[in-house]
Amino acid sequence: MMKSKQGQILRSLLAILLIGLSWWGIFAARSGLVVRSFERDQVPLLYMVPQQAQNAPGVLIAHGFAGSKQLMLGYGHVLARAGYAVMLWDFDGHGANPAPLKGFELQKNLDVARQVLVEQPEVDRTRLALLGHSMGSGVVIAAGVQNVEQFAATIAISPGGQKVTSQAPRNLQLQVGAWEGRLLPYTQQLLKDAGGANEQFAQGKARELVTVPTVEHITILFSQVSHQAALRWLDLTFGQQSQSEYVDRRMIWYFLHLVGWLLLLSAIAPYVKIPATPDLKIAPWRAWGGLVVSPIVALGGLRLLDPIVDLQSLGGVQVGGAVGIWFLIAGLVWLRILGQLPRVSWQLAGFGVALFGLLWIAVGAMAQIVWLQWWLIPARLMIWLPIAIACFPWFLASGMVQQSTRWFTRLGWWFGQSVMLIAGFLVVIIVLPKLGFMFLLLPLFPVVMALFAFVSALLNNSWIYAIGNTLFFAWLLAAGFPLSACCLSFG
Repeated sequence: MMKSKQGQILRSLLAILLIGLSWWGIFAARSGLVVRSFERDQVPLLYMVPQQAQNAPGVLIAHGFAGSKQLMLGYGHVLARAGYAVMLWDFDGHGANPAPLKGFELQKNLDVARQVLVEQPEVDRTRLALLGHSMGSGVVIAAGVQNVEQFAATIAISPGGQKVTSQAPRNLQLQVGAWEGRLLPYTQQLLKDAGGANEQFAQGKARELVTVPTVEHITILFSQVSHQAALRWLDLTFGQQSQSEYVDRRMIWYFLHLVGWLLLLSAIAPYVKIPATPDLKIAPWRAWGGLVVSPIVALGGLRLLDPIVDLQSLGGVQVGGAVGIWFLIAGLVWLRILGQLPRVSWQLAGFGVALFGLLWIAVGAMAQIVWLQWWLIPARLMIWLPIAIACFPWFLASGMVQQSTRWFTRLGWWFGQSVMLIAGFLVVIIVLPKLGFMFLLLPLFPVVMALFAFVSALLNNSWIYAIGNTLFFAWLLAAGFPLSACCLSFG
């Protein structure tokens, strides 16, 4: 007993050490930089530049669909540390920008960001460049084509659907992840359309394609290869000789922060007095059969709703509303196959809300300044609970089948749910291509389900699992997907 208590104390101390160390690492990454936040015409902006900088080249950094300015901070830190003045912003419907996304007409947001950038005293307004990812790459390429003399270089990461020439945009670098599948041959064709690889920087005709190894559409944003390739291209464009040796390790600190909080939870969980509830006796065929059948029915439900409801902007959020409907149908089917519900109490509900609070801090407190706009603006907060209500049946069923199971069985449920969720949403994308941006969720499912499986083992109750994890998962959806132009429309 004494050894057990000592182990818990040591685990708690290690957790506190990791949390404190991770915050130190995050704030140290900003040392030596001037960081300013702005809002102009409802567009939230973030500016970074070295202290004492003068006549620094300016770089506009644009995020992709379902992204935010925080998601592009890796490039921001690397370039600012190397002597550049960078401006990041949230496009309409993204992050903290309350304006709904309307038909990807986003050039005006870039124009706002450019105007605020050139107003900063450290910036040389005659030396400007562009960098964008995915949807943002289309915006920056369009700007580089339309304003050839205004931007000396354009860096397009994971580009798609753009038109270029041998003259415009100037000094074009293309980047694509080695695991981005069909995007790689498209990017190769884009390079060919732009005149082919060359190093004519003085004439503004330099062209390059960088294939970033072992990354896909999202992880490319955290790749040091991508960061350094962008820095090298800008240095060659502007004749800079950057002396910075900065490597962006903020995601490592973020991971340690998360580990610290989970360690802390594991240390205090044995002392949490959860009301005893009877173990559920669920036949394996019901548990696993429900997991397999429910995605099929959910697909059929979306297919039936498609001619009637605008699934793409359902509930005031792009794609996220359709995700909620999928989970609602699949969860109700899974519960029906299980054929029972566990007993609930206000005390268990309170523990579920407390679990959400801990996950909210563990995942989100640092995410706000590392990779995700975690604080929900009012428009997003309004869609959070409706999405949570829709997702709740799935997570209740998931909690029921995992209650009082061993670690090995929980590992099986983690794997099974990850596979079925990925497969289920892949089929939805094939059948309903308009919901193609659901693919952004696919890499998250194994990570999120692993987190939930760990939590469910520490707090062995299906209602706590369902309430806490549902509120957290819905927060992720509400924070990530863009706000749509309408809340509900019928065809």
